[in-house]
Amino acid sequence: MPIPRLLQRARGLEPARGVVPVLRDCRTCRVGGDDMNIGLVDVDGHNYPNLALMKLSAWHKNCGHSVEFADMFGQYDVLYASKVFSWSADDEYCYATRDTKRGGTGYNYNTLPDEIEHACPDYELYHCTSAYGFLTRGCPNKCSWCFVPDKEGGIRPHAEIDEFLGDMKSAVLMDNNVLASDHGIKQIEQIARRGIRVDFNQGLDARLIDAPIAKLLSRVKWLAPLRMACDSLAMLPRVKSAVKLLRAAGVTPQRYFCYVLVTDIDSALVRVESLRSINVDPFAQAFRDKKGTPPTREQKDFCRWVNHKAIFKSIMWEQYV
Repeated sequence: MPIPRLLQRARGLEPARGVVPVLRDCRTCRVGGDDMNIGLVDVDGHNYPNLALMKLSAWHKNCGHSVEFADMFGQYDVLYASKVFSWSADDEYCYATRDTKRGGTGYNYNTLPDEIEHACPDYELYHCTSAYGFLTRGCPNKCSWCFVPDKEGGIRPHAEIDEFLGDMKSAVLMDNNVLASDHGIKQIEQIARRGIRVDFNQGLDARLIDAPIAKLLSRVKWLAPLRMACDSLAMLPRVKSAVKLLRAAGVTPQRYFCYVLVTDIDSALVRVESLRSINVDPFAQAFRDKKGTPPTREQKDFCRWVNHKAIFKSIMWEQYV
């Protein structure tokens, strides 16, 4: 029986989609034959599909291996632990395994080999009803709080929609700045033409929404709200301009939604109230540095006030505190 090993604590960096370091030569994963047992650990929990684990599951199943979420009673030839957020507590169960591989931006910046990265994910793993994936990787912006420039570099094409759509009729697109890429825009044109419902769940860059882009987005079928971000006061006029263009073009998602990064409360309050005034739904996110330092009590209170919509609609911030 293999010797159980404790998943040790490791310090992470910034939040991101999970990616797991695996052996670069995929043939080494075939050692042990088709009866290999593969264990998966979603360190952050099972509240949101982990894309890397779904790709690993698909690839190993295609190799004839048995794949499951690990439990403390199982025995595994390889155990993959993926951690998205640096502040997620590590899984400290003892697993019986010959080899543990840890990855995800909560641990490191390692990436999957191409043959796994470009595999269509195993959507049955999380019982998904929509596809998940990236059309592009990277971002041309270099925001000080963001891990993407360090981890992924500048914007570049990554995949076409058919690579990860599978049999799904809708897709959650996880691109960091899809509108900054000609490839990304061409894929959106294809998505609109085929009637695929989409959620740009990392948000669209309001600075890149002009009249032609607004017209293109008017043809999109929306799976979720149209998301943007207003992370500083400088972004506020750009968001207002984008919203005006989108509405004029007839873009009709279920609602307009805007991420608001909360560092300074006074600045965040101006942005939140301005968004409220144009019927854009703000969602406050407390700033965490790249070490995962917890937000302040005031930041947490502010985020709760904004994000608890019954409270947000009934009292002002000055009354709440």
